[in-house]
Amino acid sequence: MDNNTVTNMMAQYDNLIEKSQALFVPVLLLFCRLWVAWVFFNSGLTKIATWDSTLYLFELEYQVPLLPWELAAYMGTAAELILPVFLALGLLTRPMAAALFVFNIIAVVSYPVLWDQGFYDHQLWGLMILIVIVWGAGPFSLDRVLKAQLRG
Repeated sequence: MDNNTVTNMMAQYDNLIEKSQALFVPVLLLFCRLWVAWVFFNSGLTKIATWDSTLYLFELEYQVPLLPWELAAYMGTAAELILPVFLALGLLTRPMAAALFVFNIIAVVSYPVLWDQGFYDHQLWGLMILIVIVWGAGPFSLDRVLKAQLRG
């Protein structure tokens, strides 16, 4: 093989990868946003549906640092019901994802039982949130729509 053949093959390969990424990355970003939003929002709905149990867990099981247990229960439930909506819509995505990332860390730190059973789930969700923080919401988002409208 001569240099031109190798160069052409590399150019074709690079072109194929670019086209694949143009399709795959937006879908990946949407998938990450929706998956994490679904998980945390459902957790918030569970907390609301069983509020007495939620208060019990925050008082006696969870060890939220720096906050009184009752305030932590209200704030945690609010975070799980509000942040995922922004994430799913792709609105103010990076700051909301960053807040959810911190919330995810606090959840793991506050409930040592997770370290044996649910730690890997929280790692996965944390990675998915980081992908959204780094890459942004992608084209299937209100952030993109608003940005386009503001530009004119």
